[in-house]
Amino acid sequence: MPLTEKVLRSFARSSAIALFASLFAAPAPVQAQQPPKFKVDPAWPLELPNNGILGQVGGLTVDSHDHIWVLQRPGSDTVDELGAAQTPPRSICCFAAKPVLEFDARGKLLNAWGGPGPAAAGYDWPKTEHGIHVDRNDNVWIGGNDPADRMVLKFTRDGRFLMQIGKPSTDPVDSSRTDILGRPAGIDVDEAAHEVYIADGYGNRRIIVFDSETGAFKRLWGAYGNKPSDADLGAYAPGAPPAQQFRTPVHCVHIAQDGFVYVCDRLNNRIQVFSKQGKFVKEFTVRAETLGIGSAWDIAFSRDKGQSFLFVADGEDNVIWTIQRSDGKILGSTGHNGRNAGQFHWIHQIASDSAGNLYTGEVDTGKRIQRFVIAKE
Repeated sequence: MPLTEKVLRSFARSSAIALFASLFAAPAPVQAQQPPKFKVDPAWPLELPNNGILGQVGGLTVDSHDHIWVLQRPGSDTVDELGAAQTPPRSICCFAAKPVLEFDARGKLLNAWGGPGPAAAGYDWPKTEHGIHVDRNDNVWIGGNDPADRMVLKFTRDGRFLMQIGKPSTDPVDSSRTDILGRPAGIDVDEAAHEVYIADGYGNRRIIVFDSETGAFKRLWGAYGNKPSDADLGAYAPGAPPAQQFRTPVHCVHIAQDGFVYVCDRLNNRIQVFSKQGKFVKEFTVRAETLGIGSAWDIAFSRDKGQSFLFVADGEDNVIWTIQRSDGKILGSTGHNGRNAGQFHWIHQIASDSAGNLYTGEVDTGKRIQRFVIAKE
């Protein structure tokens, strides 16, 4: 047999063997998606114009244009922080910024508005600003957590008043009432269903849903989908049986792309997941041994197609936890307690933009916003 023919036959046999082996070989393992890692952008944001200064950051969100919205508390500024505003001025800086601030991705302030209006304005501005959400129609929703703040307000993006749900009240806490809220903490809107979800809150122990156009009540629920109760649960204790009700505050509510509703049960150190109708689906514990003011303050979703990860702002441990959304496994953390860039003092709010960068806001004496960009390997 000629040499060339021998070579061809040998090649054919080896190819057939390789094809047969490939048909029955075990599939190659699927590479698990790695969570992003972050580094602080120390130059963000730019300095506020007009000698302005931030107070405590009661709310923070990113809109569909990748603009960053901050709801801050001018009433939390101290006299020495507002030295230029004193009569006579005691120093060259500063003046309190407006409560609602809109920044572009570079950190430049684009717009500022808000605060109590005249008696004819038709709305009751909260005494302690808490929670902000900008829906797909560019409407701005805000709440408040002062003991008398029992309402949520809706404005256009330039501050024109549209609607108020609830009203100021000093009535006793009652999680069954639907005419007033209970010091609401967080807000999200389901545009397709025309519904607004409210984490309610520092007084009540529930999620409550209203029509986002009319303000009509739709439904409410407590932990595990139970009817909410205002009974005193006592102090949280690691290792105790899971509390069947939310502890206050019910601090955040966010709707994932797949329609599941995520709720921050802050002092119970957990995130509970529900259907939009309030049926309990599952829960994640976030560092169960955390005491003090709890670990589950706010969440942001990763921006990959499946929103594979949750980023949890933990204001007691002062880190951002990276959690696998499928099973709640903690994969890592970002930040540390402290006052340097990239550290936190009472991290309170977190949000992500379309590129997956994170934005945070701090309360107590933190009083700042920070940006964390995805670190390139």
